[in-house]
Amino acid sequence: MSAVSVTEFKAHCLDLIRQVEQQGTAFDLTRRGRIVARLVPSAPAERDTAPWLRLRGSGRLSAAPGESVLDAADFEAMQSASQ
Repeated sequence: MSAVSVTEFKAHCLDLIRQVEQQGTAFDLTRRGRIVARLVPSAPAERDTAPWLRLRGSGRLSAAPGESVLDAADFEAMQSASQ
């Protein structure tokens, strides 16, 4: 993994991103010698799988099955706003 200063990254960001994208090179971004961020290649996406299927299992359910996350008053407000 290579270290690049934030100033150098700013000046050459497109080239560095291209290296990450094409060669899989990862970079530590530093400010005054301290690592402040890391630029790494993303996990390869499965091209044959629809995007919404790739997201399956990555969310969090905040309501019980069959329970609405909106109050009845919210629906009424939305209906009166559209009229």
